[in-house]
Amino acid sequence: MSVVTQPIDRTDGPLKVTGEARYAAEFQLPRLAHAVMVQSTIGKGTISALDTAAAHKVPGVLLILTHENAQKLPQGGKAAIKPPAGRTLSLLQDNVVHYNGQPIAVVLADTFEHAMAAAELVKVRYREERPELDFERAKSAAYRPKQMPQGEPDVAWGDAGTALAAAPVRVEQVYTTPMETHNPMEPHATIAAWDGDRLTLYDSTQYISGVRDTVAKTLGIPPERVRVVSPFVGGGFGCKGSTWSHVVLAAMAAQQAKRPVKISLARPQMFGPVGGRPQTEQRVVLGAGRDGKLLAIRHDVISHTSVMEDFVEPSSMPTRQLYACANVATSQRLAKLNVGVPTFQRAPGESSGTFALESAMDELAYALNIDPLMLRLINYAEADPHTGKPWSSKLLRQCYEDAAARFGWGKRNDKPRSMRDAHARIGWGMATATYPAHRRPADAMARLLPDGTALVRSGTQDLGTGTYTVMTQVAADALALPPERIDFELGDTLMPPAGVSGGSTTVASVGPAVKAACEEVRAKLVELYAPGRAQDVVAENGWLWLKSEPSRRESYAAVLAHAGGAPLEAQAHAEGEERDKGPYATRSFGAVFCEVRVDEDLGRISVPRIVAAYSVGRLMNAKLARSQLIGGLVWGVSMALMEQTHVDARDGRIVNANLAEYHVPVNADIGTIDVSFCDENDTRFNPVGARGIGEIGITGIPAAIANAVYHATGRRVRKLPILLDDLLPGSLARNSPVRFS
Repeated sequence: MSVVTQPIDRTDGPLKVTGEARYAAEFQLPRLAHAVMVQSTIGKGTISALDTAAAHKVPGVLLILTHENAQKLPQGGKAAIKPPAGRTLSLLQDNVVHYNGQPIAVVLADTFEHAMAAAELVKVRYREERPELDFERAKSAAYRPKQMPQGEPDVAWGDAGTALAAAPVRVEQVYTTPMETHNPMEPHATIAAWDGDRLTLYDSTQYISGVRDTVAKTLGIPPERVRVVSPFVGGGFGCKGSTWSHVVLAAMAAQQAKRPVKISLARPQMFGPVGGRPQTEQRVVLGAGRDGKLLAIRHDVISHTSVMEDFVEPSSMPTRQLYACANVATSQRLAKLNVGVPTFQRAPGESSGTFALESAMDELAYALNIDPLMLRLINYAEADPHTGKPWSSKLLRQCYEDAAARFGWGKRNDKPRSMRDAHARIGWGMATATYPAHRRPADAMARLLPDGTALVRSGTQDLGTGTYTVMTQVAADALALPPERIDFELGDTLMPPAGVSGGSTTVASVGPAVKAACEEVRAKLVELYAPGRAQDVVAENGWLWLKSEPSRRESYAAVLAHAGGAPLEAQAHAEGEERDKGPYATRSFGAVFCEVRVDEDLGRISVPRIVAAYSVGRLMNAKLARSQLIGGLVWGVSMALMEQTHVDARDGRIVNANLAEYHVPVNADIGTIDVSFCDENDTRFNPVGARGIGEIGITGIPAAIANAVYHATGRRVRKLPILLDDLLPGSLARNSPVRFS
């Protein structure tokens, strides 16, 4: 029986629950010094003076690194700028301040406490300038970006303008999403240690190879002199996919101090210097016939970026592929603000974009008096709407049917404000979830050892998603070994290289490389056992036998011993896809249904149940897959009802830069979550048949909640998060008040 798909326990679980799993900040090195970043307190300007005299008097202080004494880097520290791996960093190369919270000095001491105390004593004088912090004003100068992480800024086909003008039914609305911050459980941390001209970095990262290459280029040294180690990551969600300032600053401080240096960001330092989701303003226009068939779609997005670097939140991407429509126009524009460089945050563009599109689809359903689920089925895309390519695999129709049946959607009274339970208004809403499927190049090594166990390695990452476990399962199937006899290792640039663990690509990319390497080792073993008779050999559970002689079995260890006892080894490479050049369109899909309860007097919203079904390719581990999707749905509830990064409009300071005031759900906020999967094996996409599942869970659910809120209250809220302020009778929120009586 295949080990893949089985809900085996995490292979790294015992290490984590016993505290033996070492995260970046937990490596112990001799003479380790502790560094603390000093951050700017203005939104824009220049540093006119830095007074470090008092800080230098603190016991244990070793070094205070500023723009006045920092080593000068190639191209002013900009040699590696190539977003998204190489970002525009703040590396003390000048005295210019671009945003509030920008690193402007690093204090190094023998203990963390001494470094913190000294950092508080660094005095800074500024020549202040007026920062641009008003999105409404900045968007008047919005511009077309030169490029996006994927796709083009403007994509259109047909004639959307003419079709919209002629459409019998038209919905046109603006939807907004706020700045958000990742807040993984483990904050960013880096330990930098030099050994002569060689640098080792213990870093909390989603991309060890990217850190190696970026740091090497920034410092002007060959990449082979940089080693990056990251065996465990306590969550990333996109913010750890790029190399940020603190990583290079740790290396610079360690080089000057001539001893290892650790920088661990405090929770407030996670707001600004290491990215976040951009805010968006999205204008969506839908035109349809009376029968519900979409005649035209227009989706125009403005998102904020930093004055330091362009980053696009690609919210128009789902609109380009989700529904069949002959006339579509989408655009992306940027508005510059004096804030930190934004970055990818779980399901970038897809989560914010599906909120707008799926809210608009719900509004269209009410305008047409058509069930929201039926409207989506009427416009079901059997092929990619833009390219016409067939899907590699798509079972969205089954997702709709399965989730709707389990939720009880057929019992819904479609009239807003028609369902109640005692003092609560009840609302039911639904939306489509989606996320693109991509593959990146990856290498893996497999080695069968004399004792019949196997060592498998790939320089990938495990963010807590289960990479250790899933790759062990892939290797177990390919080698025909029990999973407990396989040791899978990752997280070191000395291993065969792999890509970033982002964009839901790790399993789809690394899995084929692991499979190929292990199959090659198995083939070598079979050839040792029965030369030229591979078709007659059965391999199972670490044993080999001929089909014609099932009683004569030999263990892997015995076969190796007979051949001299040397290990068998193979290394394999798996190609990534050539984006947009393959014969198939590749995406994952899902259907999300939810129920909300809205307190009539207080406007408080709760989500007692969510039912969702997904088409995501082959499940590599049923338990971990369900966990991933539940986590995504929980974050979708958070995105819908809680999360927002608040920026002080006067000076650009983030005012809720902690988990006390940046609200995220706790257990009491989450009701029942019922997740199912379609039986699917997408071998057109890759040899292991899997598409990524790390991000699709957060898509669709914010819109489903917003749609359910409308169904409960009759009030359409077109911004996130939806707060009780938006629902209180007589409130002065953006949306018109509607009484609940």
